[in-house]
Amino acid sequence: MLVELSILPLTGDGHHSDDLAEVLKLIDSYGLPYQLTPTGTCIEGKWNEVMELVRQCHHRVRSRSPHVTTLIKIEDEEGASDKLTRNISSVEQKMGRQLSSSLNAREGEIE
Repeated sequence: MLVELSILPLTGDGHHSDDLAEVLKLIDSYGLPYQLTPTGTCIEGKWNEVMELVRQCHHRVRSRSPHVTTLIKIEDEEGASDKLTRNISSVEQKMGRQLSSSLNAREGEIE
């Protein structure tokens, strides 16, 4: 199952990188495959483990802000795995070329 998660604290000055860093520490500590995007984070895993992580992420931000909106998009395909890379690879294959993505950029930095 693939989940795209966006958590928005609705208070303060509109800059939420500290909140995001706290949530990403939690996500990283779970050991599930994930990818940060400009507008959210995609997390892959089994229903119970991903939803528990989503709950904990929401509560982490909620403990720092009195008003929070959490958006969850779920792709649940029976028997599917490695959706983080397969979804992108499938489109790139049909395009006949590699597309720009944060994953490609990150891999370019490592080399």
